[in-house]
Amino acid sequence: MSSRIRVVVAKPGLDGHDRGAKVVARALRDAGMEVIYTGLHQTPEKIVETAIQEDADAIGLSVLSGAHMTLFRRVIELLAERDAEDIVVFGGGIIPDADIPELTKLGVAKIFTPGATTQSIVEWVRGNVAAPVA
Repeated sequence: MSSRIRVVVAKPGLDGHDRGAKVVARALRDAGMEVIYTGLHQTPEKIVETAIQEDADAIGLSVLSGAHMTLFRRVIELLAERDAEDIVVFGGGIIPDADIPELTKLGVAKIFTPGATTQSIVEWVRGNVAAPVA
């Protein structure tokens, strides 16, 4: 059994731009974490299913489509329905500052806005996502 942090990185919805998600996935992997990248056009249901199957500690969502309120809300709801609220949800993308407090109320642990460095994301994950006990 690995004691490394496991993160599912996902691109929900119709957004077809995944460069940022791939850069973050690579940075987390290079920092010693296990990363499962789900690819483009994933449904919240598929993302949550993958996270549960992979025994993930966190889900990182990349949303550039403007549908962030709906997509994050649905992932949080599905985690609650599956009794998997211990999976930390964070994300980034083109998300207006005004929406961040509402996302936080929903249960999103952290939103990274454009300009966030991969180092800051890695450090945040290390400091806020518990690695499983081996």
